[in-house]
Amino acid sequence: MDMPGAIRKLLEESTITTKPETMAVPAMAPVLRMVLLGDNQGQVQVISRTDDLLDLADLNQQLGRDLHLVSQNDYARVRKQTGLHEIPALPALTGWPTIVDRRVRETDRVAIEPAGDNARLVLTQAEFRELAGQVEERAFCVPVSDIRVNLESPERDREQLFSAIQRFTGLRIRQRLEDTLELPPLPESAQRIIHLRVNPNANMGDLVEIVESDPSLAAQVVSWASSSFYAAAGQVRSVHDAVSRILGFDLVMNLAMGLSLGRTLNPPTDHPRGFVGYWQQAIWQAQAAGVLASLMPRDRRPAFGLAYLGGLLHNFGYLVLAQVFPPHFRLACRHWEVNRHLDTSLVEHHLLGVTREQLAAELMANWGMPEEVIVALRHQKHLDYRGQHETYAQLLWLGRQLLNERGLGIGPREVIPDQLYTHLGLDQDDVAEKFDDLVASRDSVVAMAGMMNNG
Repeated sequence: MDMPGAIRKLLEESTITTKPETMAVPAMAPVLRMVLLGDNQGQVQVISRTDDLLDLADLNQQLGRDLHLVSQNDYARVRKQTGLHEIPALPALTGWPTIVDRRVRETDRVAIEPAGDNARLVLTQAEFRELAGQVEERAFCVPVSDIRVNLESPERDREQLFSAIQRFTGLRIRQRLEDTLELPPLPESAQRIIHLRVNPNANMGDLVEIVESDPSLAAQVVSWASSSFYAAAGQVRSVHDAVSRILGFDLVMNLAMGLSLGRTLNPPTDHPRGFVGYWQQAIWQAQAAGVLASLMPRDRRPAFGLAYLGGLLHNFGYLVLAQVFPPHFRLACRHWEVNRHLDTSLVEHHLLGVTREQLAAELMANWGMPEEVIVALRHQKHLDYRGQHETYAQLLWLGRQLLNERGLGIGPREVIPDQLYTHLGLDQDDVAEKFDDLVASRDSVVAMAGMMNNG
């Protein structure tokens, strides 16, 4: 099995005779990861187990420093020096001062990956210490299993939400959640669209009137219909034209709803580096949910517009977090950056005691949004959720993982179980073909997200 030269050289200079093994065989040892950090005092590298959350605030408090993830330029420079695409948990590759979490010592063996193309090294503790050299040991990680205990308990959402608000904002808990969070009311255009949705006599003229009453919203709908993604024949001259000829009633209604809600909260000035932007992520997930819904059997197919709206709003809680916990949002950003291998909900629950999914679902319920959307937002990361409207949440989960498989990087990758396709009545080959086509239109999706940013 071929090993990169830098790793082969390390092994040759040691007394270790271990050979890399294929990653197709499950590792019988915890996998280690290394994160490169820096501040105005210099650079360090920290090693922990991938099953643990790196508590950056705790580490900084112990060291009296302000460490954060190194810049992309610094990381690229290290990659160039080592000749590696990713830097494995082998400190000697960089020579930087090294801090190892004490939990690394808890097992007889540890695994290092990648140790080559689709390969890993499984080392004894003695072998790892020989390769690691002189390191400092500290306790700065939290087992993910400890965080999960209370994370997936929807019945405790309101309790956890109010507890977090009391702890981090000092606001008096009021009767209505939106008052407590000091968030703006539901926009008038969104209120009118909700009323339109439940009106059995609603028609295209009613929708066009609502959209045209908001010049910014109207401009975005027309721009959307004119985008290369839809390849409309001829120029789109009006909202009516966009609705009747290109996008359709259902899509425009839910697109307008998503745009209206997205504008109620200002995007944060700080954001985690290396993550897909808010609106681009929203468009990818909306398109993914729409594709999957359209491929389901007619007798099991959810409402296309609601599936699309769930995707468009799937990350709305990110904006709410920035609004509700502004002093702590920067801290959350730094923790998301150094824990990219974990879902953001784990980091948020550890730091704040509440997740963006809980916040968004609670707010949507207070705003009177459709129950399908509330369930989709709350349970989009709980594949085992079973209940009314579960399909909407499952489409978001599956869409995210299909996009991740194609390099979009919208959260950590998880294995898609074959039974999920069966449960949803989807053909894997058809799904793969449609998602390949969707990702091939990346430039158009990015352009559409740009329209949202400029709205």
